[in-house]
Amino acid sequence: MPESHDADRATQDVQDLLFRQAQDLLFFAYRDFTHAADTLLEELGLGRAHHRALHFIGRNPGITVTDLLGILRITKQSLARVLGDLLERGLVAQEPGLTDRRQRLLTLTDAGTALEHQLFDRQKARLGPAFTASGAAALSGFQTVMRAIMDSADAARLETNGTDDGR
Repeated sequence: MPESHDADRATQDVQDLLFRQAQDLLFFAYRDFTHAADTLLEELGLGRAHHRALHFIGRNPGITVTDLLGILRITKQSLARVLGDLLERGLVAQEPGLTDRRQRLLTLTDAGTALEHQLFDRQKARLGPAFTASGAAALSGFQTVMRAIMDSADAARLETNGTDDGR
């Protein structure tokens, strides 16, 4: 029985090593992926929360503040600060809801769209060569892994909201 226990432990050690390596890859890839946009954001006095808001408002024109809160999973106070900055800079516009006037529907302005595209282009410059070098099968595997890591509600949101189009 001890040999079986040793084999199980060795298997667990190998699995843990693979998970640690995956964790390292995610951390380093995230750092470098976000850095591509961080320099421009810093020049503008904006941060990653602003970038995420611009991204998801751009991907979901007319999104409600409540839905954006659900996606970003930040506090109302944090989102209010971020939206205040974006509204003040003329990057985001808000309108009352069509059926519920208390709702605030968010869209990017032309300036917001231009900035979001600049940020996207910087990050696409990191992703493009990686996707090309990896090939279609690896890209498909990457997407499968990323969806499996995500909260299932967010993965479903990508598919049902039409935002999973590879833009």
